[in-house]
Amino acid sequence: MIGLPCGTLSVAITGASGVRYGIRLLQAASELGLRLSGVIVTRSADLVAQAEEGMRAGELLELASRYSQTYSEDDMTSPLASSSSQPDCMAIVPASMKTVALIANGLELNLVARAALAMLRLRRPLVVAFREAPLGVAELRNLLSLAEMGAVVMPLAPGFYSKPRTVEDLVDFMVGKILDSLGVDNSLYLRWRGGRP
Repeated sequence: MIGLPCGTLSVAITGASGVRYGIRLLQAASELGLRLSGVIVTRSADLVAQAEEGMRAGELLELASRYSQTYSEDDMTSPLASSSSQPDCMAIVPASMKTVALIANGLELNLVARAALAMLRLRRPLVVAFREAPLGVAELRNLLSLAEMGAVVMPLAPGFYSKPRTVEDLVDFMVGKILDSLGVDNSLYLRWRGGRP
């Protein structure tokens, strides 16, 4: 994919399990000096944050606002809605299968899909980090379509060669992989060096 160095990043957190991946990405991006150009938080992401993380309604949006301007999925007045105002790169973490389907089929029904499709039109890096299991034929076809359109399709499936000891280690493994895919140097996880563990 032809792309720019990832100096500016937009993030979308949607309603799949694993909103903590998206939260950790915001933290890591801030720590690494990436300029966040906007965070989209969907209504379903807020519900997942309540169920998985014990957050109160609206708390995920408040947390994201510590790192960047935040937008709801319905805010088509956001700069991210226009291809004239897209950042260097974008990550959807986690990406729900609804989000995957919207993008794969070119349906700009919310801000996440509209921004993602703008990134693909511009040939800029887009990582779609999904969390779903098992995958049916429809999901696999949509994920293949995203890959063919130029997105990096990444399952949120951490490896174990780094000998993780905590849930945070597993999260950092995947966030490190997402940043790798965006061309951002990081040391969030222990890399495989070959040989016996």
